[in-house]
Amino acid sequence: MGKKGHSRHWWENDFVSVLDNELFLGSHPARALVEKHGTPLFVYGRGQILSNFKKLEDAFAGRTGPEVRICFAMKANPNPSILKLLRARGAWIDAVSPAEVQAALAAGFPADKILFTGTSVGWKDILQAFRTRGLTVNIDALEQLELMKEAREQGFQKNEIRVSVRWNPGIGRGFNPKAVTAGAKSTDGTPIKFGVEESRVLEAFERARRYGFIPVGIHQHLGSGWVREDFEAVKKAVDRMVEKASELERKGFSLEFLDFGGGFGPKYTRGQRLFPLNEYAGYIGKRVLEAGLKIRAIAVEPGKFLVGDAGAVLLSVEYMKESFGNLFACVNGGTFNMVPRPAIYTQAHHEIINASRVAARKKPPVTVAGHLCETGDVFGKERPMPLPQRGDILAVLCAGAYCRSMSSEFNMRKIPPEILV
Repeated sequence: MGKKGHSRHWWENDFVSVLDNELFLGSHPARALVEKHGTPLFVYGRGQILSNFKKLEDAFAGRTGPEVRICFAMKANPNPSILKLLRARGAWIDAVSPAEVQAALAAGFPADKILFTGTSVGWKDILQAFRTRGLTVNIDALEQLELMKEAREQGFQKNEIRVSVRWNPGIGRGFNPKAVTAGAKSTDGTPIKFGVEESRVLEAFERARRYGFIPVGIHQHLGSGWVREDFEAVKKAVDRMVEKASELERKGFSLEFLDFGGGFGPKYTRGQRLFPLNEYAGYIGKRVLEAGLKIRAIAVEPGKFLVGDAGAVLLSVEYMKESFGNLFACVNGGTFNMVPRPAIYTQAHHEIINASRVAARKKPPVTVAGHLCETGDVFGKERPMPLPQRGDILAVLCAGAYCRSMSSEFNMRKIPPEILV
């Protein structure tokens, strides 16, 4: 049961709850947050982020010999307050650009707790990475190594530069073709640009050592948005990673860590079957121990798992519109400026709640329309909800990951402010 004895909605958690038919974010009524900060507004929940972090820690606790590094994939949400919160909790960082590396350093992360995983990495990116002493550079291509060799000769010969290799295990999984990051091609036929293919991994390690770098790990990432049905394929990818690490050890490479990437996330829809995180952690631990690997650490890279369901966007209804039998709630925000996922990914779904009156007997289908000049600018199509009125507050849930970080100023509309409660 939820607050005041109401039946708990499937989307409620430590951050989002209902009291007297009104939506609360943390301990704050959505109404009060809007009165203080206005709309549109990003709201993040400190308690939910920490709860998700502990859930991940508990999943791995006692299941592995090596230490477990929880590396926040900060591309999901680089908010400085969230970064500082996770740093204090003991997180590491997965950064995919020099700017993300600098943001992590500014938030207090030491360079030796940051993994820089770039793709199509350029000369300037490499030079900036090499200037950050202690950073581990994750190699995405053999061709990247040639640029790194040239850059190292420009005054970095004396630096100890740690590297790992991102390999492509040939198995990809994701909720959308654009979110699949391994295999030869995505499900829509797009060639996958990430990682070193299996047959060239040993060559990458040998070449890295020959060029004076220090190989310390191997990394893989299958894609984003795993559900229960993906588990068997993910287990096969774990097997391939462990086998490849064993081969590298036999060839004389002393690996410090295996990084299994991210991919698991929160529940976006009622019918979604969550990826079995505890079984996954147990399987990784079992396979690593069975193989007798001498590694010091296992790493995972949660992004949306940590922050996805810890975020919401608050919007105000400007007016209701009827057209050709369609009913629109016209709000003061746009998807591209705040929640671009539905406009980019066909399968992306965010629950939308009438925060002013969560429940009602009648729930007509309402399309929540943004204020951008773009037909695809809808937060949700024909969603059953208590009929909004002018001035009502609508909350777009599960907006803590890949919403603010993917936002733009399309139509010269400003990106809204963010608060952590």
